Amino acid sequence: MAETHVLFVEDDDVIREATQLALERDGFRVTAMPDGLSGLDAFRAQRPDIALLDVMLPGMDGVSLCRRIRDESTVPVIMLSARADSIDVVLGLEAGADDYVTKPFDGSVLMARIRAVLRRFGHAGGAGEHGDAPGDGGLLAFGDLEVDTEGMEVRRGGQPVALTPTEMRLLLEFSAAPGTVLSRDKLLERVWDYGWGGDTRVVDVHVQRLRAKIGQDRIETVRGFGYKLKS
Repeated sequence: MAETHVLFVEDDDVIREATQLALERDGFRVTAMPDGLSGLDAFRAQRPDIALLDVMLPGMDGVSLCRRIRDESTVPVIMLSARADSIDVVLGLEAGADDYVTKPFDGSVLMARIRAVLRRFGHAGGAGEHGDAPGDGGLLAFGDLEVDTEGMEVRRGGQPVALTPTEMRLLLEFSAAPGTVLSRDKLLERVWDYGWGGDTRVVDVHVQRLRAKIGQDRIETVRGFGYKLKS
C-alpha cells in the first residue's frame, strides 16, 4: 500500500519541522509548506491524501486555504488552531474542514485524529473506497431526498447533491434511523470515530452544512438531546 501523503502547512519553523519528523517516523509521506500560497500550489501539484492547515498563515490564512481546497476537492482537511475557543475553529469548519486539533498538541493525539479521518475517507487500515457505511444498502427515500447507500450518491428533487465524505457519513447515520434522535456524542463516536467526548461544534457545523445541501427543514434539532432526520 502506498504511503499516505500529508500536506502540512505551518508557518512556525520549529512546529513545522518537528511535526514533519513525527509524521514521517509514523510512516507518512509529508510535504511541508510555510504559507498559504505555497500550500495551495503544493496541493494542486501533488494532490495529497490529507491536508493539515494552521489557521494563522501568512499570504493566505488557513481558513481561506481550506475554502480553496474544498472548492476543488473533497480531500480531508484538519485545521490546527492555537485556541480551543477561537472563532477561527468554527470558521474553519464552515469553510469545509472535517476536524480540528488545538495547539499545542500531543503528537499521539494528532496521529490518532489523522488516522480517524483517514479511516472515514477509506485511505487507511485497508478500508474500502467508501469505508464502512451503516445500513444494509439500497435506495432510501425521504420525500424528495434520495440516498443511495450502495452507490454513495444523494439526489434531491432528482438532482445530484455533492457531499463531502464526512457529510455523507453523517447523512448515512441519520438515514439509517429516520425519526430517531441521535445525540451529538453518539454522532461524534460514529462519524468522527471519537472514543471520548469531543467538541460538539464539529457536529453542529456539519449539520448546518448538510442542511444547506439537502434542505433546511430535513434535519430537526431536538433541544437538549441532538438531531433527527424527519421520516
